[in-house]
Amino acid sequence: MMKSLMMAVAVVAIAAPAYAQQTPPHFPADLTPAGVRAADDHLALEEVNGAEAMAFVAASNERALSSLTNDPRYETFRQEAEAILTATDRIPAPSFLGDGIGNFWQDATNPKGVWRRTTLDSYRSADTQWETLLDIDALSRAEGKDWVFKGASCLAPDETRCLINLSDGGKDAVVVREFDTTTKSFVDGGFVLPEGKHRISWLDRDTLLVATDFGPGTLTESGYPFIVKALKRGQTLAQATEIYRGEQSDGGYGVSTSVLRNDRSEIGAILINRPLDTFRSETWIYADGRTVKLGLPERVSVHGVMADQGPELANLIFTVEENWTWIGREYAAGTLMSVQALALRPAGDRNGVIITNGAVRIFAPTERQSVEAVDVFDDRVVVAINDNVRGRLSVFGYTGEWGWHERHVAVPENSAVALGDQSRGGRQVFVSSQNFLTPPSLGLLDVDFPITRRPAESTQVPNAIVELRQAPAKFDASTHITEQFEAVSSDGVRIPYFVTRPREQSGPAPTILFGYGGFQASFPPAYKPEMGKLWLENGGVFVQANIRGGGEFGPQWHQAALNENRQRAFDDFAAVARDLEQRGITTPRRLGIYGRSNGGVLTSASITQHPELFNAAVIESPLIDMLRYHELPAGASWIGEYGDPRIPEEAAWIARYSAYQQLRPGANYPRVYITTNTRDDRVHPGHARKFAARLGDMGYDHLYYEETAGGHSNDADPVANARRWARHYVYLAQQLMD
Repeated sequence: MMKSLMMAVAVVAIAAPAYAQQTPPHFPADLTPAGVRAADDHLALEEVNGAEAMAFVAASNERALSSLTNDPRYETFRQEAEAILTATDRIPAPSFLGDGIGNFWQDATNPKGVWRRTTLDSYRSADTQWETLLDIDALSRAEGKDWVFKGASCLAPDETRCLINLSDGGKDAVVVREFDTTTKSFVDGGFVLPEGKHRISWLDRDTLLVATDFGPGTLTESGYPFIVKALKRGQTLAQATEIYRGEQSDGGYGVSTSVLRNDRSEIGAILINRPLDTFRSETWIYADGRTVKLGLPERVSVHGVMADQGPELANLIFTVEENWTWIGREYAAGTLMSVQALALRPAGDRNGVIITNGAVRIFAPTERQSVEAVDVFDDRVVVAINDNVRGRLSVFGYTGEWGWHERHVAVPENSAVALGDQSRGGRQVFVSSQNFLTPPSLGLLDVDFPITRRPAESTQVPNAIVELRQAPAKFDASTHITEQFEAVSSDGVRIPYFVTRPREQSGPAPTILFGYGGFQASFPPAYKPEMGKLWLENGGVFVQANIRGGGEFGPQWHQAALNENRQRAFDDFAAVARDLEQRGITTPRRLGIYGRSNGGVLTSASITQHPELFNAAVIESPLIDMLRYHELPAGASWIGEYGDPRIPEEAAWIARYSAYQQLRPGANYPRVYITTNTRDDRVHPGHARKFAARLGDMGYDHLYYEETAGGHSNDADPVANARRWARHYVYLAQQLMD
C-alpha cells in the first residue's frame, strides 16, 4: 500500500558552518582554464591507462577490497545479489522481431548473454521455447575479446537483417556488424563499421544513413559526429555520399538520423537532428535528395509519424520542451502535439499546401504531470503519463470534428508505467508496471479498441492490457509500506519524495537517500530487488527524492535547475534530508546518500556543502571536477546542462559547487565510498580518481574502488554486478548500521 501524506514544513534558514567560511586550499587563483589547470595537482590521474593512474587504482582497490570484501556480510550479500541478477524466473524483456519476439538474456551460465527469439504464442506460454541467434560468451571466446552486447537494429518489416552493436569491455563506443537472423550468422561482406560512437539508421536493405568518425576533423570537441552520409552496400566509409553537415562546434551527442515509418513499414519521414547543445537542436527533413530545416522549436522531442496516407500528408508527433507559438496560438512546454510535416517547412517549400491550425494539441499536462513516453500508430497515440510521480496510461485518437479524444487504460495504481517495444503492423505495444514493493508485471496492449467521438463519453478501457508475465517477489515486502511526502526547499518549492520503510518502524532507522536531479530524467517508483533483499530486509529505509533537474513534472522542473540555477537541486536534496530528520524517519548519523553519473555531482556537492546531514555517500561513476569536465571526454556534450567553464561568468557559478575544488580542512566529512570504471567512456574515471586522491591528501578517511571492465552502464556482466552491489551495501551497512 502507498499512502500520500502532504505535510507543511517551514523553510528553515541554516547558518553556514565555520569551515565553510574558509577559502578552499585548492581553489584556483583564477578560473580560466589555465588557472584551473595550474591549481590541479592530480592531472596525471586523468590519463586513463597512465602508469601513475593505474598504480593509484591498484593501491586504492587493495585497500577498499580489504575493508569491504573481508566484512562478514559481503559473501552473503554477493550471493543474494547474484541469485537475483541471474535468476531464471526474471521476466525476459521482449522486443518485436519480425513475426516473433526477441530477447537478450544473461544468467550464471551465460553472463555475457545470448540474443534469442521465440514466437509470441510461445512467449505467452508457461514453457517458452527459445532459439539462440547469437551467443556473446561463445563469440568472445572465439575472438579473444571482452564483447558486450549493446543492442541490435533490424530493418523492417521482416527484420531478418540486423546491425549488431558490440562493445569491447562495455564502452559506449561500439563495433557494428551486419547479422542475418535466418542463417544466424554475420553476413559475409555485409556492413561493418569500426569502433566508434556511431549514429546509424537503415534506409533500405542496401543503404545505411551513418553519422560517425569519417577521419580527421569530422568529430565535435565532445568526440561525436556532425556529418551524415549515405553508405551503400559494398562501399567504404570514404566512398559514402554526404547528405548533411553540421558544424564542428556543435554540442550535444552528435548529429543523428531517424527514418520514421508508418504501420505498413513505409517511410513517412526522414529526419536529421543537429544538436546545438545538450538540449537544443535543429530538426531537418531529408526528401528528394536534399535537406530542409523544419520550423520546430529548438527544445523538442519527436516521437514518430502518422503517415497512413503517405509521406506528403504525414503528421509528426512531438513534445515541445519550451513554450512555442504555432500559427498564432501558444503551446506550453510539455505539450504533446501533432503537426503536418510539410507545414513545418519554410513557406516557399510546401508544394502549395495551405496551412490550417487544425487540432494540433493532443495532451497538455498540468503543473504536476509530464509526458513520460509515447508510441505512435497511424491513427492513434499511446502515452505514458507521470501524474505526481505516479504512472497512468492513455490512448489518444483523432476523431475529426471532436479533435483528439482520450481513452484511459486501466493500470495498477501508485506505480510506474512504462511503454516497451511496439509493433506498428501488429497494432500492439508492451506495457509494464511496478513500484517499490511490487515486482514488475508485463502486459500486451492491443490499441484497436474504439475511440469515442463525443468527449462526454470518455471512459476508462478496463481490460485493454493482457497480462503476459508477473515477476516473482525477490524480498519480503509484507512488513513494509511506501509513503509519499513533500519537503520545502530553500526557495519555498515543494519537493516530493518517496519513503519505503518498515510498517512498524519505531524511531530513526538507517536510511539511504537516492537522488539524480538532471537531464530531465524521471524517477518514478521502481522495484529494486537487490536493495529490498540487502537493505530493506535488514531493517533499512529507502528514500527516493524527485528533486528539480529531473523530468517528473516536465521540462520546467528540469530547466529550473539548469546552469546558474544548479544549486536548487542541491538545496532540494538537503531539504529532503532535513525533512526526514524532522519526521523522525532517520538522523544524520543514520542517513547515507547514493548517486551515480550526474548523481555523482549531486552527492559530492551535498557532502562538501552539508557534511553535517550525512554519514555515508556512495558516489558512483561521478562527475566531480566541474571546472574541467568539458576537457574530459565526453564532457563538452553536457554544457547545455551545467554551463561552460571557459566563460568567466559561468565558471564562477560552477566553481561554487564543484566538489573537487570545494574540499576544505576541518569539515568532518563522512567516510565516503567513491567508485567508477576504467572502461567508462561516458563519464571519465579521472573525476572519481582525483576526488579520492585529494580526500587522501587532506587526511580524510575514504574508500575508492575502480572496476576495470564493464563501462558506464554496469550491465556487462550480472556476476560482476552482484559484486558491485555487495560492495555498496557492505559499505552502507558499516556506516549506517554498525
